Amino acid sequence: MQFPEGFVEKYKEILGDEARDFLASFEGEAVSAFRVNPLKESPVSFPDAIPQTPWGHYGKVSGKSPEHVTGLVYSQEPAAQMVAQVAQPSPGMKVLDLAAAPGGKSTQLAAYLAGEGLLVSNEISSKRAKILVENMERFGARNVVVTNESADRLAKVFKGYFDLIVLDAPCSGEGMFRKQPDAMDYWSLDYPSQCASLQREILADAVTMLAEGGRLVYSTCTWAPEENEEIVKWLLDEYEFELLPIEQINGMTAGIDLSETARMYPHHFKGEGQFVAHLQFKGHNQAPKYKASKSNLSREQVSLWQDFVQKHLKISLSGILQTFGDQLYLLPESLPDLGKLKIARNGLHLGIFKKKRFEPSFALGLALKPSQVKTSVEIGQDDFSKYVAGETIQLAEALPNGWYQVLVQGNGLGFAKVTGNILKNYYPKGLRFK
Repeated sequence: MQFPEGFVEKYKEILGDEARDFLASFEGEAVSAFRVNPLKESPVSFPDAIPQTPWGHYGKVSGKSPEHVTGLVYSQEPAAQMVAQVAQPSPGMKVLDLAAAPGGKSTQLAAYLAGEGLLVSNEISSKRAKILVENMERFGARNVVVTNESADRLAKVFKGYFDLIVLDAPCSGEGMFRKQPDAMDYWSLDYPSQCASLQREILADAVTMLAEGGRLVYSTCTWAPEENEEIVKWLLDEYEFELLPIEQINGMTAGIDLSETARMYPHHFKGEGQFVAHLQFKGHNQAPKYKASKSNLSREQVSLWQDFVQKHLKISLSGILQTFGDQLYLLPESLPDLGKLKIARNGLHLGIFKKKRFEPSFALGLALKPSQVKTSVEIGQDDFSKYVAGETIQLAEALPNGWYQVLVQGNGLGFAKVTGNILKNYYPKGLRFK
């Protein structure tokens, strides 16, 4: 591999005798892995579990497979999986993933929250925010709001609010050189210091959003000390933080002069490059009184939604019902008024109100477990291939007309209407493939 000028010399100085093995590791293949989604009910089992992880497995899953399309699995390399595993939020917590696209860490945080509490997944790029929305919907996460904002604008709404903030910061990307060699095109000896300046700006806003006793998990996919240990030392000098120790598993090594932090090198850890630090906030941010989000449904809309729930669901969904135009969303409870922020996904999209009727959304059919739905229809592999291509499906026998959750291998693939023995196609046009 042809490294950028200055890279080899820098890491020979940092790693000493280990540099040879480190540089040789770039000639190996990038390690592929995925996580199984505990929000789903399907009993599908997978081989090659990553040791000491709750859901990780080595290997690849096709983006066109039923497992991927129904959100049962999420592709994410092993080192990246360690960030949310360090964060490990408890159900009920208020969590912010500050630079969340494409969604690997957010989906894992949502798995730990298990539908309780709040996850705000933020992405400053509107293009990447759309990908984040798609991945969060496929995963079936209900208690998630996706924002499309800068950290300083979020800080104006969420001062002193979050129990946990995860920042996988924009960085020089050295840990991705093996997986994405074009990342080397941007690298220079000065680039890590330039990235560190931006990281400090984002962190300064992040700190103001921490509740008393809240935790900050800071990570990068680079090995540059300027962006890693030096940033952590800056946080400890500038703010009231305690650095918490990270259990070093599967070949993680201690940070440089900060043994509580963790580094992942490909010659030690079976994966790509990552740095993680875990800090607890000991300061105090005066949280304002929050203006809570409220329901804005008309009496007719409430009646139409309740009628759908009564006929089709075995559970009631808790949260704040809000319409945006004709679209109905379920917002997580205890959410402040987000009127001043750009929103990419305002909670769980439930469906749309049309003339005197309610139509459930694709997202709702992904988020609900089959055991939570009264009416469902299972399709096999051949019909799955037809359905994702946009074709209607002929069922073996006629069913009562109405809405059904479409199931593949026991997992939801949206809602669709059945008329007699015909399953109409409601798979979103923008997602269809052959």
